[in-house]
Amino acid sequence: MRCAKVLQLTLAVIKPDAVAHPLILEALHQKILENFIIIRKRDLVWRREDSEKFYAEHAGRFFYQRLVEFMSSGPMRAYILARDDAITHWRGMMGPTKVFRARFTSPNTLRGQYGLTDTRNTTHGSDSTESAKREIAFFFPEFAADDWMEREEQRFRFGLVEYNEQSKIHTLQETR
Repeated sequence: MRCAKVLQLTLAVIKPDAVAHPLILEALHQKILENFIIIRKRDLVWRREDSEKFYAEHAGRFFYQRLVEFMSSGPMRAYILARDDAITHWRGMMGPTKVFRARFTSPNTLRGQYGLTDTRNTTHGSDSTESAKREIAFFFPEFAADDWMEREEQRFRFGLVEYNEQSKIHTLQETR
C-alpha cells in the first residue's frame, strides 16, 4: 500500500461480540488488512475498571453501565491502523453506531453485517485525531505515536513494509 499523503493513525477495536466468533473475527481482520496498514495488534480482556476508565466521558448516560459491563465481558482485539484519512475511512467501514440504522441505510458496513445491538455493535473507532491519540495511548501505552510519525511513518507510507502472517501486523522491510 503506497500513499502520497502523510499517514494518519487511528484506533480500531473489535468488540467481544465479534471476537467470540472466530470466523467473524477473521473476516473483520481480512477487511482491515485490505484497507489499512496494521501497525500494532493486541488481544486483551478488560477488567471492569478498565472499561469504566475508558468510557468515563459517558458516565451517567443511560447506556453507560451496559457498555461498561459488555466491554469487560470477554476478549477483544485492538489495532493501531494507518492510511491516509484513516479515521474517516475506518468510521465509514464501521457504519452507523445504531445497528438497526446500519442494517437499513448501510448494510455493507461492518455493523450492518455483523452488529447485534447498539452496544454489541462489533467495532469501535476513534472519532478525531485527538481521541485517536488518547485512545491509542490507552490501549497501547508503550507505543509513542509522535515518535512513530517522526521515525517510521515515511517508510510505511512509501510501502517499505511487509505483512507478517504470524504476528498479523505490517513490519518494515529489512534494508539490504
